[in-house]
Amino acid sequence: MGHRFSKRKLEGTENLSPGRFSVSEEAPPHYSSYSTGSEMAVSMETPTQRPSEVVNSRQDNRRPSIYSTMDAMPHLEFYANATATGRIRRCRPSLETLRKTVDVDSGRGSVSALQESEIESEENGPGGKTAQPVRFGWITGVMIRCMLNIWGVILFLRLSWITSQAGILLTWLIILMSVLVTSITALSVSAISTNGRVSSGGAYFMISRTLGPELGGPIGVVFSFANALACALNTVGFAETVRDLLIEYDSQIVDSVNDVRIIGSITVTVLLLISLAGMEWESKTQILFFLVLMVSFVNYFVGTLIPATPQKQSIGVFGYRSEIFLENLFPDWRGADGDFFRMFAIFFPSAIGILAGANISGDLKVTSICKHAKNKEATNLLNFLIMNDSLPLNFSEPCEGLSCGLGWNFTECQQSGTCTFGLANNFQVLIQVSGFGPLIYAGIFAATLSSALAFLVSAPKVFQCLCKDNIYPFIGFFAKGYGKNNEPLRAYLLCYIIAMCFILIAELNVIAPLISNFFLCSYALINFSCFHASITNSPGWRPSFRYFSPWTGLFGAVISVVLMFLLTWWAALIAFGLIIFLFGYVVYKKPGVNWGSSVQASTYNMALSYSVSLAGVEDHVKNYRPQCLVLTGPPTLRPALVDFVGSFTKNVSLMICGDILMRNSNDMIKWLNQRKVRSFYTSFKASDLREGARHLLQASGLGKLKPNILVMGFKMNWHESSSKVYLFGLSDAFDSNHGVCVLRMMDGLDIRDELETEGMLCSSVCVCLIQSLNNFSNAFLLPLFVSGLTLLVPYLLTRRKCWRRSKVRVFIIGEQQTMENDRKEMMTLLQRFRLDVHDVIVVTDSERPPLAKNMRRFEETLAPFRLNEGQLDERTAQQQRTEFTWKVTDKEMDSEKKVRLNELIRRNSKYAALVLVSLPVAQADCPSSLYMSWLDTLSYGIHCPVLLIRGNQQNVMTFYCQ
Repeated sequence: MGHRFSKRKLEGTENLSPGRFSVSEEAPPHYSSYSTGSEMAVSMETPTQRPSEVVNSRQDNRRPSIYSTMDAMPHLEFYANATATGRIRRCRPSLETLRKTVDVDSGRGSVSALQESEIESEENGPGGKTAQPVRFGWITGVMIRCMLNIWGVILFLRLSWITSQAGILLTWLIILMSVLVTSITALSVSAISTNGRVSSGGAYFMISRTLGPELGGPIGVVFSFANALACALNTVGFAETVRDLLIEYDSQIVDSVNDVRIIGSITVTVLLLISLAGMEWESKTQILFFLVLMVSFVNYFVGTLIPATPQKQSIGVFGYRSEIFLENLFPDWRGADGDFFRMFAIFFPSAIGILAGANISGDLKVTSICKHAKNKEATNLLNFLIMNDSLPLNFSEPCEGLSCGLGWNFTECQQSGTCTFGLANNFQVLIQVSGFGPLIYAGIFAATLSSALAFLVSAPKVFQCLCKDNIYPFIGFFAKGYGKNNEPLRAYLLCYIIAMCFILIAELNVIAPLISNFFLCSYALINFSCFHASITNSPGWRPSFRYFSPWTGLFGAVISVVLMFLLTWWAALIAFGLIIFLFGYVVYKKPGVNWGSSVQASTYNMALSYSVSLAGVEDHVKNYRPQCLVLTGPPTLRPALVDFVGSFTKNVSLMICGDILMRNSNDMIKWLNQRKVRSFYTSFKASDLREGARHLLQASGLGKLKPNILVMGFKMNWHESSSKVYLFGLSDAFDSNHGVCVLRMMDGLDIRDELETEGMLCSSVCVCLIQSLNNFSNAFLLPLFVSGLTLLVPYLLTRRKCWRRSKVRVFIIGEQQTMENDRKEMMTLLQRFRLDVHDVIVVTDSERPPLAKNMRRFEETLAPFRLNEGQLDERTAQQQRTEFTWKVTDKEMDSEKKVRLNELIRRNSKYAALVLVSLPVAQADCPSSLYMSWLDTLSYGIHCPVLLIRGNQQNVMTFYCQ
């Protein structure tokens, strides 16, 4: 905004190469990116370029900003997904480009930039020309298709019959209800289709790109199936007309039902051949059908104005008469189909033509005109009575009904039910009314065949788009296209088979309600898509079509669903059952597509709203959840740590994988999703573990969704490198009122070596975490260090399927004299906490000295860190105690209890799947090497994973109700 574009060309810029730098006094430098092996660079050039490389710089559309001479004006190619074949796509300068210094005077410099280009198509001929697909304008692509679909089989063969059943008033109501549903849907379609470029795929493409693949995939299947059914419907309508002609001339093939099947099968096969010939032939055929249809309509309207001959009067045609109009105002239900919603279900397929041109703007006006024309048709058809027997001028037989006053007696056939003419008895009324009957036959043929051909083309196109998106398995075979128009020949054959199956039903009134339900289902989701996209307030929802309301979309969705069940409840249940099944599959499989759907926007709104609301809620122990910040580094290198924490936080609480070094977060998140771990990933660039952990503890989370537990892997090489930073990290966690968990496995958690030697490992890396499911998970509670987390985590683990059969045993340290009391007290406490524990075991021999070999190992481990005061004089010893605070004094070497406890753990955990031990707390003056040796000793030699766990001395469980 605020820029002016000069109409004057700059001197020396008439022949500048696109995308190259032009350095002059009047124009800013231009840039282009080029590839240099694995890197990208931006080159600068002066106006002294070769004539073969230069073009008009005005087309480059770049002007300097007040900040940088390398800034570029926004251009369409910056946002396009693809460019024309053989062209190098322009790209905006990256932030790195703008920040780096470029020597404009010398015309040299190179910086990183982005480049996207397309190579010449393989389909290019020797002359370099590419076969262009056939494109249709709004007349042939939208108007004609919509008219042909709306003026279809229902209008010619069923509207007169519906009028005889429902009467004028209810027929108008049926038409108005159809117009209401389709008009609201048309508004929603216009809004969605003008919120960005819509590709092929019709309703499926719009719904999937608006609501996401979860609902888009199911509706793609349903909509494709509905179009295939519509093809069968119109083909059966054509076959019925041909059969009636054969009956009229006494030339049946087999019988009335099988004739429809035979004629329909031959017809749909011919239509398939036309479709396989290509879109050009199909379009030309549709134009021919349209012209025939227009002539047929003119013929019909002229026929209604011609005075009825005695021959027409004998079959109940009398022209425009007010008394006949009044006689037909109200319904006259007859037969099993005599029901308002049944009539609506049969009529509604004539309204589905609005989606024939849904991907092209401007079709709404055409659709509205077509609807009004049909309303007029319904009025003009009411010129007939249900009659067919003539009445002599001088008659003495009783006569009933309006026809008596018109000189005709149809009482006998009415009473016997043998009338073969009239609205209620004959589907070919338009032929009888028109000026020249054969032209109406031509119109019926044109209407039915054109609609059947349109649906036979649209169903494969929609299905091909669904198959390309690769949402469902085993359907990719049908995604392949052929020829310049990318024709889905395989999908054509599939649609042909489906249509053929329903043609064999040979009953128009049976197929029509099925189509109504499937299309109403599509309309409901289209309207809901518009409503949902509007109420999410996403900045990306910017439709250029403004004449819609989200509430009309919601109303359209609701009324469509209601009508589905009112029309044919069992078909509605089938449609919704199919959608729910397909929806569940997509939700479970989570296809790797991202279309920026309104569901994502709604999820963000809900998360933001709930997070803000949660921030104002006071914490309560009943709602405590272990929210873990897991220092995984790259999660791919420590899958066991990720999986273990995810096993008790999934669907329960927050988990954040923290990385001290900056990495590609998209790759890490994708890996977590593939592993089905519900976790966030956050990274922080820091000089060491302590600094990174401290900042992650402070900055991770949002509001109340902040970590309260720091989870780390045990540092296996603690004696080879400084352990001070590791201890300080634990101390910082306690200082910030966080709990701490340290996980150790016999072979360590880092699988870097395995990745280097064996390639990418599968989930079997952490298989030991879920082995021995019938064995025990042992929880050892050290005296003075009892943590509620040590009991809560096993409970959360047993809620998972793979741990459900595990039994939890609790070990506590006690005395022989009070062993029973200690056990009962702990059992009572656990029962009040409602924790299902298999057994509580009191260990009474913890005071016994450890085995000599175990004590010797402990001393050998600490030998490099000993101060060895006995070998030094007092002054030197004092000096070293001050200078080397990390060294262990003789007094601090008294750690027999830790060694003994390790012996007890190993003795009682031979068959355990997991061991949890309360983590000792290091005092402020505890040497880091001594503390690490404690942790090492406690967890040494245990075949299963060991979790050293410590809370923040606050309650995490309660047995009170409030």
